[in-house]
Order: sequence, then structure tokens, then C-alpha cells
Amino acid sequence: MIQHAIVRLPGESFAEGMTSVNLGLPVYARARQQHEEYCAALEQCGLKVTRLEADEQYPDSTFVEDTAVLTEHCAVLTNPGAPSRAGEVESIGKALSPFYSELHYIHDPDTVEGGDICQAGNHFFIGISARTNETGAQQLARILTAFDYTSSFVDIRKVEGILHLKSGLAYLGANCLVVIEALANRAEFASYDLIRVGDGDEYAANCVGINGSVLVAAGHDGFDARLRKMGYQTVALEMSEFQKMDGGLSCLSLRF
Repeated sequence: MIQHAIVRLPGESFAEGMTSVNLGLPVYARARQQHEEYCAALEQCGLKVTRLEADEQYPDSTFVEDTAVLTEHCAVLTNPGAPSRAGEVESIGKALSPFYSELHYIHDPDTVEGGDICQAGNHFFIGISARTNETGAQQLARILTAFDYTSSFVDIRKVEGILHLKSGLAYLGANCLVVIEALANRAEFASYDLIRVGDGDEYAANCVGINGSVLVAAGHDGFDARLRKMGYQTVALEMSEFQKMDGGLSCLSLRF
């Protein structure tokens, strides 16, 4: 059962962050409102939420997921592939230290971002992307192996439209994966029950399963209805301002 979440409030510099999409600049007040609704949803799912103050020096720092990989048995501080984000990791380490007696690290020149890491039970899918390189994936796999986790690599460098692996993949438990069509036929996922996300709803694939509920991006009613028909309790959240900056639901918290 997931008990805790760490989030960081978006700062006034949020619009100065990196983005690969052309959806316009985020509206700060709206981003803060959407973030607060997100935090309320985490609490509704039974989590105790630690809110970190905004860090204006790092516009992308509200996307805390990229700075760490958290498991039941270990915490790994990452080494972001975007150099402008490297300074975010130290403060996340301080926030995690009360919860983990030992922190592990990804070291230069290897890079890993948490958005590329999808845990499915005791197995980890490690995305190799523009932000997570092959040697970083290997370094993370070695750390996970020491705690009896297995892992496999999923190269997404030629998959259009996704920044991180979890931009197109989510694990909902009970051997069930949500996948975009561009990933659905990958051999790595052949043994899983797949919920395929159709064209036009790709953003909805970045959903978050928490203690029996699933957080989903608002505006994808067909996908939401499918999940409900399958027995999931969904919570739809507006994410427009974070989508403008390449962010999704999973990006906004570290959950453990």
C-alpha cells in the first residue's frame, strides 16, 4: 500500500522550463490551482502529502518524479539527462532522508530520469530515452538487482510523441499495463494484460494507480469510461498547464 507522496509547488518561473510541445505558455495561477487539486486527490487516495516550496531557480522542479526512483526497499537519487535539472536532486535527497535510511545515487556520466522508470510489481521497465542513457539504465538495474528486483530495458528513442517511457505506459497492478499503440506490440510487454490507448488519447496513458483508485487526465472521457467499466475507481484531474510543459500526472509526485 502506498502511504506517502512528495510534491513541489510550481514556481512563478514555471513557464521558463523546457518543453517540446507547442501548446502555449502555462498560466501560473491555473497551474497552482491544478496542482492543489492534484494534491487533494492524492490525499483522497489515502496518502500523506509532503509539500515542498517552489524553487524558482529550477522551473521544471515541480516534476519531482524525475529526481528519484523509489521502491519498498530502496531509494535511488537520479542524475537527470537535462543538465539544467541536476541541481534539483540534492533537495529531494534531503526530503527523502527521513523515510529511507540509505540513499543510492546514479553517478556521472550516466543519466537516469524517473519518468523513464515504470515499476510493475517486482519488475522495473527502464526506458532508454533522450534523458536516460544506456549506461544509466545499467547502473540503475545493478542497484535494483541488489534488492532482488528484476528489470528490462525499453528503448523509446525512435518512438515519436513521448518524452519519457511513462509518457506512454502505466502499471495499474494485477498484471495490467496501460500502453499507447506505439508501444503495444513490444515484446517486453507480451506477458501483460494491456489496456491500449487509442489515437488522440495518448496523453491519458500517463495515469497513476494508487490504492485502488486511478488518477486520469480530464478530457479523455472514453478512456476514463473504459477504466470504470473494468472496475477501476477513477479521479479525473485537469492537467492543461502541465501538459504545456511536457508533464503528466505521474511527473508531479514521488509516491511510496
